[in-house]
Amino acid sequence: MYSASILKISNKVPPVTKPLILSVLDQSPIRSGATAADAVNETIALAQATERLGYQRYWLAEHHNTEGLAGCAPEIMITRVAAATSSIRVGSGGVMINHYSPYKLAEMFRLLEVMFPGRIDLGLGRAPGSDPRTAQALAYGSNIGVDYIPTKLHDLVAFLTDTDPSNDGFRTVHATPRPEGVPDLWMLGSSNGGGAFAAHFGFGFSFADFFGAMDGTEVMASYFRDYQPSDLCPEPRGNVCVFVLCADTHARAEKLAKSRDLWRLKIDKGDIGPYPSLKEAEAYEYQPYEQDQVDAHRRSAIIGTPGEVKQEIEAVAARYGVNDIAIVTICHDPQARIHSYELVAEAFELTPL
Repeated sequence: MYSASILKISNKVPPVTKPLILSVLDQSPIRSGATAADAVNETIALAQATERLGYQRYWLAEHHNTEGLAGCAPEIMITRVAAATSSIRVGSGGVMINHYSPYKLAEMFRLLEVMFPGRIDLGLGRAPGSDPRTAQALAYGSNIGVDYIPTKLHDLVAFLTDTDPSNDGFRTVHATPRPEGVPDLWMLGSSNGGGAFAAHFGFGFSFADFFGAMDGTEVMASYFRDYQPSDLCPEPRGNVCVFVLCADTHARAEKLAKSRDLWRLKIDKGDIGPYPSLKEAEAYEYQPYEQDQVDAHRRSAIIGTPGEVKQEIEAVAARYGVNDIAIVTICHDPQARIHSYELVAEAFELTPL
């Protein structure tokens, strides 16, 4: 659960209004006893359900070299999800730009915008989304490192908008096809760096509060304070992504969360296998230091009944000074996962799109 904190917010922070905008972040988890194909099918089912419920956006994550998450290529998942839905915005949450060519990203997302006009978000991340060796494999043949991210961001915008890239030699190169619009641009982050890039380039900024790495309220405040308006995004747009697990009773929510407790602990140990079942989670005997780790992870999770969850989500929005929340929910039972989003939608009285 979240603890209270005091934050002095810049007057550039937009007032928190109701109802909140609620969206979805999906990591396409692979359940213990299930397959990657099951995970993809469950992603499609969840996207269709959350569209009916009134969620605004559906973002697909990028992770590599893991048996526990199926989403290694958000640009492909976006195509599948957007084709299976009709109105919800679909995007990357996010594409790790350090691995890829800005020109190729511009081509991919321009094509997505042509295919699904007015519905595509391009969320960008700077983390590897993997271990260091896997990051090397992704960068195979390229000597460009993370120091080039500012240049990559500049050039990505240039190729998306037909403006001048940083390298004069590329000024005759144009990303095609040419859609009528441009995808919404977001920078994702869990530290000061992501917010600083978002403010400098005039992107929306989404803080990954569910990581639990740090309190991001100061990061968000700095983003609003330092924001430099862009043609694509004249005003700052702040979003916070939180982990939520909602059930009809508090006891049921706590029970479902046991799988996440064990999964996060295993990740801490370098075990990147499938998402544990409740039976596996309840059979696990925690050492005292492991229980401390579980308790630490729980502090960045919102778990409970619809009323409890609504109150905590609103508290997070108020602390960060945003009216835009993305929700990531994972449990072993895919129907309980959908039901969690249903309960949250009902609590906030979302209107179907």
